[in-house]
Parts: sequence; structure tokens; C-alpha cells
Amino acid sequence: MSRSPVPRPGRALAGLTAVAACSAGLLAAPAPASAAPDPARARAAGTYPNLAPRPPMGWNNWSYYMCDLNEKTVLDNARALVRTGLAGKGYRTVTIDDCWMSRARGSRGELVADPVKFPHGMAYLGRQLHRMGLKFGIYEDVGTLTCEKFPGSLGHFQEDAAQFAGWKVDYVKADGCNVPVAPGHTKEETYRDLYGQMSRALRDTGRPITFSVSAPAYFQFDGDSVWHQVIGWSAEVGNLWRGGRDVALQQSTPAVKWSSIVYNFRYNAKLSGLQRPGRWNDPDFLLAGDTGLTREEIQSQMSLWAMMAAPLISSTDVTDLSDRARAVLGNRNVIAVDQDALGVQGHLVQQDDGSAVLAKPLKNGDTAIALFNSGAAARTLSVTAAAAGLPRAGSYRLHELVTGRRTRSDGDIVARDVPPHSTVLYRVTPG
Repeated sequence: MSRSPVPRPGRALAGLTAVAACSAGLLAAPAPASAAPDPARARAAGTYPNLAPRPPMGWNNWSYYMCDLNEKTVLDNARALVRTGLAGKGYRTVTIDDCWMSRARGSRGELVADPVKFPHGMAYLGRQLHRMGLKFGIYEDVGTLTCEKFPGSLGHFQEDAAQFAGWKVDYVKADGCNVPVAPGHTKEETYRDLYGQMSRALRDTGRPITFSVSAPAYFQFDGDSVWHQVIGWSAEVGNLWRGGRDVALQQSTPAVKWSSIVYNFRYNAKLSGLQRPGRWNDPDFLLAGDTGLTREEIQSQMSLWAMMAAPLISSTDVTDLSDRARAVLGNRNVIAVDQDALGVQGHLVQQDDGSAVLAKPLKNGDTAIALFNSGAAARTLSVTAAAAGLPRAGSYRLHELVTGRRTRSDGDIVARDVPPHSTVLYRVTPG
């Protein structure tokens, strides 16, 4: 299949900063007047409604298909979500990413779906998804252009939000490419203002539209203080936010994909203190599927994402999903850890260069504990009950959520001979 040659900021493992990655877009036409930050207008946006009490789940085309998407691809994957039972397990939001629109706006300034890729238009696509019991997600950008150089929303926030509401969109992912910084204003001020404008525009439609903010991904390399500041206001203007680099694309080698999963896990695991129930850190897509990764690797990503209360958004070809990938994505016990009503992101309790242990309190008093071997050789991993934050008890019941095996422990939580790139995920009950 064809692949877009244009790299996306935060979407490669080349180590480019977000500023450098989107600098080419700043050579576009002069910024509209609305590009100048207005702090009062940003504050007026207020706190976005809590439309995602649990981490969102669903499917997005980007990592697997990139710009090679069309109406049939989207609807075929949507039907596959229903047919495989994944929709019934929570994977219900189907989001089309960049490249869905025409290169120019219409005569009234409106966004126009690519007539070849989407001959029936976006309202039709939304109707078809809703008839399947699914939700409709769409992509835009707060800058002058999207990452792939399609029309951005800067200067059109109200009109675009109204258009999305008219199409019955349920979820908007807003990227941050090609954002011109006005003289005398900082990059952070500019992003805060533009995302605040889009947030307010979506609220003003009166339609409940879950809002995914990409702003923090453009500040990951600017230093922790400003990065964390951007995450802080992202939690006010939206429901979830992309924190840093994207996971690797389908065209990447399995080794690069695995490296990207580990990288995203490591940065996101350190952000647990910035997440709160209903406001989610998003370390990007799940790669379970025909991606060249091993069963252990796709299971590790699923288990670690569940421990971090991350959105579970698959980006693969669901129409040709292997039995092992379907089993990983559809494991109800692992999904329950991710979707737990307490809404807490698991925190790191110990780590070294080749392993990490996370603990996550659950609503019913249980604790989920993940022991992750990121190294190249099998090893035994363990953590004490005290270090994992378990309440004192004479013993603990351990339910291994992937194999289903049940054991007991009088103290330490141990996973023996954990294979390379594997994660053992326990649900631990005192008693």
C-alpha cells in the first residue's frame, strides 16, 4: 500500500524535537490575526466537560494505514470490531486520522471530505458507524495546516466545531502541527490559546464530543517544567492528551516498533502524578495485530497500557486479526484493569535498566501488579508486598490475568523465569 512520505512531528523515532519537526509548516502563508495568544480568551474556555470517565477505547487508522485510508477501509474495520466481539468489550470509537479531507476548503470556508476517498461524505460515515453501535471520531489540527498539509482549524474553530457536530462526531483528535508563534509570545502561550479556542468551540456546539489534545507531544523535549505545565492545562481543555512521540508505523521493523513501545511506556509511566480520573495520559496506539511483533511483545504493551489507565486505541488491520492478537486485545480481565472505576494510573514501584514493576490500586480493594522484563534474557522478577503498597495480610491471592493461573503468596510477589519482552500481570487480593 502507498505510504505518505511526510514525517509527522512526534511520530518518528528520529529524536527530532516537536519544534524542529513542524518548522517546515511555518513557511506557509502568514498567520491569521487569531494566531496571537489571548490569555483572557483561553481562560474563558473553562474546564471541558468530563466526557471520558473511563479511558477511551477504539480504533484509529494512522499507525497502520497512514494516509492510505478510505470509506471502505474505515467501515470494514468498524464491522470487524463488531464481528470479532471487540466492540462489545469496549472498542467502540472509530477515528479517522489525517488525510481524510480535500486540500482546500469549500466556497463557504467549510472543510470538505476527499470525494474519492469518502464519496458519501462524513455525515454518511457517521451514520453508518452509529448504526453499528459505534462512535465516530475525526482528526483536525489547531494550526494553519494538519501534519500532512491539509487545512487546519486556525481561524475556523467555531465553523469546524459546528461542522463536526452536524456530522454527529463523538470524538475529536486535535494535532498541533504548523502552529505559528506570534512575535512577543511564547510557544506555550500560543498552544494554550489555540487549544483553548478549539475547546470552547466544541463546548459551544452543545454536542458531547470527547476531546483528545496533542499539545504535550510538542513540548516533550522542551524540559519537564514546561512539558508538565502543558499537560496541566491540557487536562482543563480536554479529556485526554498525547504526551510524546507516536508509536512506530506499520512500515517500521519489528525491532523499531518494540523500541517505540518501550520508549512510550517509560515516559508515560513517569506521568502518573499528572493524570486524574477522567483525564487521561495517552501514550498512543496499541500495535496488536499483523505487525511482526511477538505474542509476548503485544501482550506486554496491552498489559502495561492497562496498568497506566491509558486509552486502548488499536491501530491495525482488524479485518485480518490473528487469533493471538484478538485474544490479547479482548482479554476482559486485562481490560478491567484499564477501565477500573477508581481511575488511577499505576505507578512505578521499582525499576532498573531491564525491568519495571508497577502497582495500581483497584476500586474493589484489589491491587494490580505488573512485572515487566524489557531485557533480552529471561529473569525472575519480584516485589515485596510493602513496596507494592499492599495492605498487611497473612497471605495474598494472585490471579495471573493472561494465563488465568491462580496462586498464593505469604509476602513477596514473584514472577519466575519471565521471558524477554514479557509482562506478568497479577490481580492481587489480600486474604
